[in-house]
Amino acid sequence: MSEQERSRKRAGGRAGMKIRAGTAAIDQMPWRIPVNPDRPTEPLDAEGVQRIHRGAMRILSEIGIEFLNPEAVEHLKAAGCRVNGTNVRMDEDFVMEMVRRAPSSFTITPRNPEREIVIGGKHMVFVNVSSPPNAWDMERGKRTGDFETFREFVKLTQYFNCIHVAGGYPVEPVDVHPSVRHLDCLYEKLTLTDKVCHAYSLGAERVEDVMEMVRIAGGLSEEEFRAKPRMYTNINSVSPLKHDYPMLDGAMRLAKRGQPVVVTPFTLAGAMAPVTMAGAVTLSIAEALAAVVLLQWIAPGCPVAIGTFTSNVDMKSGAPAFGTPEYMRATQMTGQLVRFYGVPMRASGVCAANVPDGQSMWETCNSLWSAVMSGTNMVYHAAGWLEGGLIASPEKFVMDCEVLQMIQRYFEEATFATGPEDIAIDAIREVGPNGHYFGVQHTQDRYQTAFYAPFVSDWRNYEAWNLDGAVWTQERAHRLYKQIIAEFEPPEMNGDHQEELRRFVARRKQEGGAPTDF
Repeated sequence: MSEQERSRKRAGGRAGMKIRAGTAAIDQMPWRIPVNPDRPTEPLDAEGVQRIHRGAMRILSEIGIEFLNPEAVEHLKAAGCRVNGTNVRMDEDFVMEMVRRAPSSFTITPRNPEREIVIGGKHMVFVNVSSPPNAWDMERGKRTGDFETFREFVKLTQYFNCIHVAGGYPVEPVDVHPSVRHLDCLYEKLTLTDKVCHAYSLGAERVEDVMEMVRIAGGLSEEEFRAKPRMYTNINSVSPLKHDYPMLDGAMRLAKRGQPVVVTPFTLAGAMAPVTMAGAVTLSIAEALAAVVLLQWIAPGCPVAIGTFTSNVDMKSGAPAFGTPEYMRATQMTGQLVRFYGVPMRASGVCAANVPDGQSMWETCNSLWSAVMSGTNMVYHAAGWLEGGLIASPEKFVMDCEVLQMIQRYFEEATFATGPEDIAIDAIREVGPNGHYFGVQHTQDRYQTAFYAPFVSDWRNYEAWNLDGAVWTQERAHRLYKQIIAEFEPPEMNGDHQEELRRFVARRKQEGGAPTDF
């Protein structure tokens, strides 16, 4: 491989791709949409899947879901559902008819079409940490989120090729007024990244503004925007058994314009859901299906996904726990049910730890690997999450990206190929019982790409590590984060589109942005 080819590989692109890494801080893996080659782990037998399905159907038909949005209630009433105030009940035949309308996979194309992602099948994409109100780093400790820290996380999101989606705000910039926060944040996301982005379903103005900003940034006509997915939203139910007004409003607005909606109930076993994992999963599935039914009724065939955020609480304190054995099983069980319904699935890379320490990594690894084992298609909060979602950390972001790259390497055929050169009988014969493999041609031809090469892990022995300053992982990650931010270069953007985007933001600010409760 020539130096030019190596440089292009490091930058994350193939010939003709308009993708660049933005900085040379690390020699990272190229941009790709990972494909999970493994069969999912399935703890439930066929009858177990049916029991949970039947339980969800009983919830929907006998107990019902509270829809706190009058428009949604009217749609479901027109569809023949049984309505009593805000309580809506629906029968299994109708539910399954609506679910069958949903596509099994879909693509989302951002302003840079080379960053198009696939949601569904065996594809698996990773999303940055989203929505913490606080940040933590080694220099400044824990603090309330601000706009400059938000911009730093957006730069990290753009830089790492293993992060495919610029999801919700990686930290909430509370120094920007809520009425215009979405305008400033989306402007930065659309100019500092060229990846798929997201709209919070928090009121009509925010959703409509973000859709318009995505359209402008891509230089799209309204017809082109509607013709295929360009962005998405994620909505959460208000467990137990509720969907609130703004989430439903935003979801319906996106669905009507052909944009994807991920429906993710937040069911904590022992608190907002039954203490048993089967009961918590059953409730989660019922809540998710209720929203999917609504969206398929008003916009048949609109792209949707079902998310899982089912975990348990610490029964001593009531605090959420993540990355637990129960969390892992709930994710796997949800995967089985979501495949039964034939739509894509979302999970998360989460932990309850307060700083980027050992606990944070084993809990996050449990979360991430449960996503792998469940056949998840979209992994939210895959890098940077701490304190159950209350803190975003750049050091944790870097450390998590090491794990994400390892998962991508684990997926590669080279790790399990069995061709003649992989079996390597000639090399085994050449070395025999008394030699070693360092010098044989078989190794020399492959040693540069044979194994995963870390960028934050340190594989030296203790003496070498100690002589070089005894730098712990967290500090190595901190140095990389600072280097990435210092060297960051934004991706290319059409100047006319950026100027139109700037004018739109200025006009909407002058008009007052979105209404707030303040």
